[in-house]
This record gives sequence, C-alpha cells and structure tokens, in this order.
Amino acid sequence: MDFREGPGPALSENQNLLAEQRRALILDEVRKRGGVRVNELTRKLSVSDMTVRRDLDALARQGVIEKVHGGAVPVVEASTHEPGFEAKSTLELSAKEDIARTAAAMAVPGSAIALSGGTTTFALARHLLEVPGLTVVTNSVRVADVFHDAQRPVPGNGRSGAASVVLTGGVRTPSDSLVGPVADRAIGSLHFDVLFLGVHGISVEAGLSTPNLAEAETNRRLVRAARRVVVVADHTKWGTVGLSSFAALEEVDTFVTDAGLSDEVRREIEDHLPGLVVADGTPLP
Repeated sequence: MDFREGPGPALSENQNLLAEQRRALILDEVRKRGGVRVNELTRKLSVSDMTVRRDLDALARQGVIEKVHGGAVPVVEASTHEPGFEAKSTLELSAKEDIARTAAAMAVPGSAIALSGGTTTFALARHLLEVPGLTVVTNSVRVADVFHDAQRPVPGNGRSGAASVVLTGGVRTPSDSLVGPVADRAIGSLHFDVLFLGVHGISVEAGLSTPNLAEAETNRRLVRAARRVVVVADHTKWGTVGLSSFAALEEVDTFVTDAGLSDEVRREIEDHLPGLVVADGTPLP
C-alpha cells in the first residue's frame, strides 16, 4: 500500500489527548485518506511510535482498521457486520457529543419521546436528563440505564430524575438494543411525539439501514409510531449501507449530524430531507 502524506494540518497539537480521542482522530484520518503511516501519525499527534502502534492495535482489535506494514488501512465492512456497543462507543466522541447536545434542545418538556439503540442516542440520553417531565420509550438497555441511574437520590441534595421510562423488552443485539416480536408488539401499541433514531448507515439509495434483520423491523415500528423522526448520526454513517433498509430518507423529518460532512454531501442531503442540522460544537444559548 502506497501512502501519500497529505498537505493538511496536523491532527492535533495536544500531547495530552486521551487514548480514545487519539484513536478517533486516527480512524477518521484512515477513512478520509484510505491509509496512514505510523511515522505520519507520530508527527501529527506529537506522540511516540509506540503509542501510535498501541492505538493501531486497539483499533484493529475493534475491527475498524487493518494493520499493514508501516501503517494501517480501513476495513471494508460487510453489510451484515454489526459492531458491538463497546467498539462503537470509542469512535467519533466529540461529534456524538455535539450531536447529542443539539438534538436534546429539540425535546419539549412533558412530551413523549422514543430513543432507539446506539452510542449516539446513549450520549443524547445524558443530555435529556435536564428536560423535565419526559416520558421515554426505548429499546436500548444502555439508554434505559442512563435514566434509571439518574433516578437514584444524589447524596447531599436528594435529587432524582423525573423521566418516566418504558423499556420495550425483546432479544438483545450486539449493540445492546432489544428487538424481535416482543419489542415490536410493545412499540406497535404506542405513539411518540418524536423519535430520536440512531442508524448504522444512511444513504440516498438505501435510506436508513442496519446489518441486523430483526433490528430493521423494530426500527420500522419505531418510525411508524412517531409523529416526527429525528435521525442522530455522525458523518461517518453517511454512505454506509447495511443489509436491511427500514426507512426511506423521505420518512425523516430532521437529520442531526456533525460538521464532518462536505458541502457537496450537505447539498445532496438537503435535496432529499426537509431538515438538516449540523452540530458544530457551538455552545447553545
């Protein structure tokens, strides 16, 4: 593999980046350029050769890159490959936080909302703790845990979370979502003001897709039960196609993503979606 060093700026000047932040930057660089060399990363991240190699080892264990002599290349995932929650939770951390903060502002106090499974909806759940009076329906074990933990009294002030949480039940997937007939029946009898939906992949041709057939049907039920559908997904999900499509782009009301999308892709999305919101990390008023 012939790697060519691009003319762009260094990935970071901060020598004290946390390991997960470094790895997210490395993965983004691998995906954008099609491959990187170890010596390029040591210069751009201002860390040692050994540190970079450890980061590449960790990313390779997660199955998101392939190590080659002197560097790494991206892994082309099969449409049926479904990464686990832990593997996904270390990726695009700042983007997910920006998206979560922006999407949380769309939740109306006292409304009924649904959150699908995923690491971005997990980040969103933490921000929704500040919205009073919510009824939250979720098929995500991780999301339910966020609200459950918030309901425990806080030593010193006795504060507890106010959200009413409904966990659908069902069969657990590698991403800690609950799917299958039990989840589908529970969702089919409910109605939400807004659904915050995480996705494995999103594209013009395939719409919203997932590698898990059972999860596709459960997500289909979530979309049908919602008056408004808000997709929350970072820029790496655009152009990814999973095994099974469960909704067309036209069924999405708003797509909340991060600033990593090119202007060309943004224009393409705006041609097919009524609402595109780019979360750029600017503090909300």
